[in-house]
Amino acid sequence: MKHIENTISFIKDLYGADAFIPLHAPNFSGNEKEYLLNTIDSTFVSSVGKYVDEFEEKMQSITAAAKAIAVVNGTAALQVALRLAGVQSGDEVITQALTFVATANAIAYNNATPIFLDVDLDTMGLSPKAVENFLEEYGELREDGCYNKKTGKKIAACVPMHTFGFPVHMDELIAVCEKWKIPIVEDAAESLGSEYKGKPTGSLGKLGVFSFNGNKIVTCGGGGAIVTNDEDLGTRAKYLTTTAKKPHPYEYVHDMLGYNYRMPNLNAALACAQLEQLDGFISKKREIALAYKSFFNGSGIKFRTETPDTNVNYWLMCVELENKKERNLFLEETNANSVMTRPIWQLMFRLPMYEHCQKDTQENAIYLEERIVNIPSSVR
Repeated sequence: MKHIENTISFIKDLYGADAFIPLHAPNFSGNEKEYLLNTIDSTFVSSVGKYVDEFEEKMQSITAAAKAIAVVNGTAALQVALRLAGVQSGDEVITQALTFVATANAIAYNNATPIFLDVDLDTMGLSPKAVENFLEEYGELREDGCYNKKTGKKIAACVPMHTFGFPVHMDELIAVCEKWKIPIVEDAAESLGSEYKGKPTGSLGKLGVFSFNGNKIVTCGGGGAIVTNDEDLGTRAKYLTTTAKKPHPYEYVHDMLGYNYRMPNLNAALACAQLEQLDGFISKKREIALAYKSFFNGSGIKFRTETPDTNVNYWLMCVELENKKERNLFLEETNANSVMTRPIWQLMFRLPMYEHCQKDTQENAIYLEERIVNIPSSVR
């Protein structure tokens, strides 16, 4: 109990507030207002405008990707990226059960079925070993890809999610997926600015996706992006997300099922101002993480830090409690004292719409589900 009281006091001192301390508040200290007013004055507030183009250019630079496509949110980005990776109705997609529900939903939007495999304890993200073990038991290589011997369905993609900005062990995962002819689509919604062995997350798979929701490290209220190093895929992504409309001086011609998933120029203006501050945000977050690490050292509560060969954005910082009882007590006491904390997500196979999905033992995921808590992580 005493260590929880000390934690509450430390967080209130850290953020210099006795009032409510949110989990992650946006920071608008740059050119946000100026760019928004420019957009309003230009009258280009919808999906056409200079800030949409500028946003895509900035995302290409940040992620070192050949193409970046602005879309309405991260879930839409993942839905389209999976389609571009080749996922079709009736297919299966490997992912992790320890994730935000949007990861699984985007798979289901393509009329595909998730296969939930375990995570690694150190990254909290999809375990390459778990993927390898599953495929050794159930995988069957055919000329056109990998199939599940249990269901007879094609395993058309693999979606690792970089939990709270901590990169998955991508080299190992890429090696496994290449062996089994399974394309990787990175759910990098939470990891903008994080690096794996010097490379930006989102740029390591066939495609990557990002979110700019109100609680992300960079926000534009809503918004998402698809990135890829395949120019043709990037061109197709732009086409699909702009209703698959063929160029014409005045006619409305659409030659396939597309999506009205365009990011408005208003949101892009806000995103551009935020992206200008990304390096500063990450630097400040890493300072906060260092303060947390020092405070929790020897306290009986473990502060989760980055793994070797990674550089983490520390989007949402988290601690690991000894057990579920301690976790629940921590959650109750902090929230009762105006310090917002939240448990990690319920595992996807516990949700009614995904309880039928194939899964492995989930040993690590269950361990983390019972112990991980997010703590205030706003940029000060």
